[in-house]
Amino acid sequence: MKTLREGFTADAIPQKVRAFMAGKTYKPNENIGYDDLSYLRVKYYDFEHKVQSGEIIVNKALAGEVLEIFAELFDAEYEIEKIRLADHYDADDDRCMADNNSSSFNYRVVAGTQTVSAHGYGRAIDINPLYNPYIVGDKIMPPNGKPYADRSKAFPHKIDENDICYKIFTSKGWRWGGHWKTQKDYQHFYKQRQNPVKTLIRRILK
Repeated sequence: MKTLREGFTADAIPQKVRAFMAGKTYKPNENIGYDDLSYLRVKYYDFEHKVQSGEIIVNKALAGEVLEIFAELFDAEYEIEKIRLADHYDADDDRCMADNNSSSFNYRVVAGTQTVSAHGYGRAIDINPLYNPYIVGDKIMPPNGKPYADRSKAFPHKIDENDICYKIFTSKGWRWGGHWKTQKDYQHFYKQRQNPVKTLIRRILK
């Protein structure tokens, strides 16, 4: 087990949790296994500003920095309504978003495509998705996030470039779906996998 500090830990996924995930967020595949993932416990402030303990599963390679991100959010007293495994929603992303649940791993494809989502690799985290919806053309996901689709308005829990959540994630090299051009995913932070060839070239050129 890795402990960043009290309340912020990362460990191999317990057998009980693996059983809970089976057939929901985890499906047999050739891309990622349970041992490639880490089970994190993190503290956070809920919308009543009470301290809660949440659970989230991310790519094992990102576990340390995700603990750091949530610790920094906690220190800033940043409010997140809930942090639960998407399995509590039977891995239904629409239900998870509609309930404003912040989560990461879910082996699924990008909506409307056959491409495995960054969530399918545990390399993306959605924060307060109801208040920060995913917008494609006229479609708003979750639908009950429509009141928050107009980003020119000011409202609580809105993620933009001035938000501390945005600043913390991007300071560690994560990208934000709010920067996408043809669609907007304001809840979505992701860390791309590094291309080993490009990484080697960069090192040689330094």
